[in-house]
Amino acid sequence: MKAKDALAEKDPAESGSCAVVVTYNPDVTALLKLVSQLNKETDFIVIDNGSEAIDEIADSIMVYERCVELMRLDGNEGLAKALNKGIAWARAENYDYVFLFDQDSSLCDLFVRRMLAAHKDANSFSAKGIAAIGPRIINPQTMRQTPFKLFSKIFLRSDRCFAGQEKHFIADFLITSGSLLSLDCIDEAGDMKESYFIDNIDLEWCFRAKSLGFDLVGTDAAVLYHAIGERSSNPLVKAGLIAQHNPSRTYYSSRNRIHLYSAPYSPLGWKLRDMIRFTLKVVWLLLSSPQRREYFQNIRSGIRDAKTMA
Repeated sequence: MKAKDALAEKDPAESGSCAVVVTYNPDVTALLKLVSQLNKETDFIVIDNGSEAIDEIADSIMVYERCVELMRLDGNEGLAKALNKGIAWARAENYDYVFLFDQDSSLCDLFVRRMLAAHKDANSFSAKGIAAIGPRIINPQTMRQTPFKLFSKIFLRSDRCFAGQEKHFIADFLITSGSLLSLDCIDEAGDMKESYFIDNIDLEWCFRAKSLGFDLVGTDAAVLYHAIGERSSNPLVKAGLIAQHNPSRTYYSSRNRIHLYSAPYSPLGWKLRDMIRFTLKVVWLLLSSPQRREYFQNIRSGIRDAKTMA
């Protein structure tokens, strides 16, 4: 497919946009639902992180006419590296905006059109520009909405209107899936941090972009159905207060958050709150999980290895 012609005016409603979907041993039904939704509105590329059965589902992905490429990585090289490969591809093909997606998200109707229009609208109120805009996240398991959080406030820390706009909200952080990013901003802020591999990639990049003066905006103009973490009967997980992951995943979340505490661009409010939250989560896992030994080993290793990260 030919690259999109770069436009002189960076208007996301008119400029080229594409989507990057990262997969790793995906639920085929959920993945095909996502790409079928994307196929109605935008070009997209699928980057697979070494899934065991990718060859078996490749034809089912490539059948969609707006799937520009299925890029197979040799093994699981991490979410951040896969995202960077997709972003580099979009840049080389002269797209101006890129959507980022996890494999198990689902979209509202006209998601791409709504998000592009929201970006254009919010960007007109931004001094330096919008680094990224994210949709309202709804957990399909509980139908609970995720608020757009601010870490710099003690009170009224979520869903604060952006520039007085009722549908747009100031955010200090947006999750990766469903977010719409300007490639011009990525050129200045930099790519995703590959050493983080999987967890807190979005946190680190958002903090970095905001430290440079860019705005992050959440919007009610579009909805993404997405569950964070694994299913659990625990009431804290069901309420969305804690995200549960397997013990090996806890290694990365522990290591990366400890490393992020030392980053000069990390908000002090986030550091203080997350230290408390992390402590409570560790205590909860070690007291309640039958895998407490595995959790302890991974958390300890993560904290230790954070000291050696660049």
